[in-house]
Amino acid sequence: MVIVMKAGATAAEIASVIKHVESLGFRAHLSEGEERTIIGMVGDERPIDPSSLEVLSGVERVLPILRPFKLASRDFKKQNTVIHLRVKQRTITIGNSEIAMMAGPCAVESREQILETARLVREAGATILRGGAFKPRTSPYSFQGHGEIALEWLAEAREAYGLAIVTEVMSPEQVPLVAKYADILQVGARNMQNFALLHAVGEARKPVLLKRGLSATMEELLMAAEYILSHGNYEVMLCERGIRTFEKYTRNTLDINAVPVLKQLSHLPVIVDPSHGTGKWEYVIPVSRAAIAAGADGLIVEVHPNPAEAWSDGAQSLTPQNYRVLVEQVRRVAAAVDRAL
Repeated sequence: MVIVMKAGATAAEIASVIKHVESLGFRAHLSEGEERTIIGMVGDERPIDPSSLEVLSGVERVLPILRPFKLASRDFKKQNTVIHLRVKQRTITIGNSEIAMMAGPCAVESREQILETARLVREAGATILRGGAFKPRTSPYSFQGHGEIALEWLAEAREAYGLAIVTEVMSPEQVPLVAKYADILQVGARNMQNFALLHAVGEARKPVLLKRGLSATMEELLMAAEYILSHGNYEVMLCERGIRTFEKYTRNTLDINAVPVLKQLSHLPVIVDPSHGTGKWEYVIPVSRAAIAAGADGLIVEVHPNPAEAWSDGAQSLTPQNYRVLVEQVRRVAAAVDRAL
């Protein structure tokens, strides 16, 4: 349930309510809105009489949260979560009226490749560079990533071009290493329900990009986000990247429905990955237009200087020239729905 504090409730009153909540065996999660402060009660499943909380000083009312995902729910927080990334004296925001543009190669192949790609996507309008230092692959014989040296190359690209970095972390043991270099920790689709990893990124206090699992429902995605939020890390982005269906003409089926549904159910930003969602570069641009029209807060797109020679996912990677086309088309769609890049 959530405890709604009165307008003008003092810091002492809020602290007293939090202390009382914790004494009952719950964890208290604070959400400070423009008009009201809300305290979420999470953890203990025992029934609590709301009237016993409504008599506390500064409390206006107590409301139940009926959804199984408590902290990710709009019932807990009405306002959209906005994430702020500070990179080289500039602030990049995710979750407000501006659309976040993330782009880069599937895998970091070399220092030269990632620096060149960073320059090209930055010139096209991207503000966040994606690139895999560790790669979960279907085949154990496929390229698995360069590891820490690739993280160093990504950090060099950030310094050179002022781009924030998003890269995947695959295990709890990797979290401290990846967090040392990355601005956003990505949890991949295959790890969406790796609960040990979700706990670890929740404790890392870094923004997290959580990708929807290959066959996961939207509620399962939100429950995975709940693991991260339960540690007090509220900077979580949900990523729709396509789900596995019976269709064979595309790699996955991108669920455009998920964008407005998730935006209605949750306050968390929603990012769309049209590259994995389609698996074919020629569909990436039209699907990107659809995602922005549906209300997505950002796009994460695979871009490679030479897709024909990419070490992974070349078929779904855009050339830098095609990425510039995508940005310009998305810019026009965004303007039509009162948003901007």
